[in-house]
Amino acid sequence: MTTNRSNCVEAQMLIRKPVATVFQAFIDPEITRNFWFTKGSGSLEPGKSVTWEWEMYGFSTDVFVKEIKADKLISITWNSPPTTVDFEFTPHGGHATYVVIRNYGFDKEGDELLRVIMDSTGGFTTVLDGLKAYLEHGIQLNLIADKFPDRNIK
Repeated sequence: MTTNRSNCVEAQMLIRKPVATVFQAFIDPEITRNFWFTKGSGSLEPGKSVTWEWEMYGFSTDVFVKEIKADKLISITWNSPPTTVDFEFTPHGGHATYVVIRNYGFDKEGDELLRVIMDSTGGFTTVLDGLKAYLEHGIQLNLIADKFPDRNIK
């Protein structure tokens, strides 16, 4: 089955840490919870399904890991109906990593598609901003919890 990539969200950021460190931040939920979701049911492994939770919103989603290329790519599907998210990691100089996140395979059209693309673009940009602050400076900015304060149930 071919996935439609014509409606693709993209967010990117330079993270001033080695590629192995940045890659591991997305693989290991104990690290990821510091800048994105609050709880993950396990580390990402090819062919494995995990659950990611955002406890402050009472929300969770199942994630299926399609492919992992160490220090290069993590490809998952998530949500319902499922879309694909690719996390690409490129070394930049000796001690930095350029991260590109692409989300595609949306089944929406028109205004509904525009809304989903805007939400996804903003969400992944926020994730990368939080990642940068956490890995480079050891700061948890609470960006995800503060994005929708009126929806926060905690």
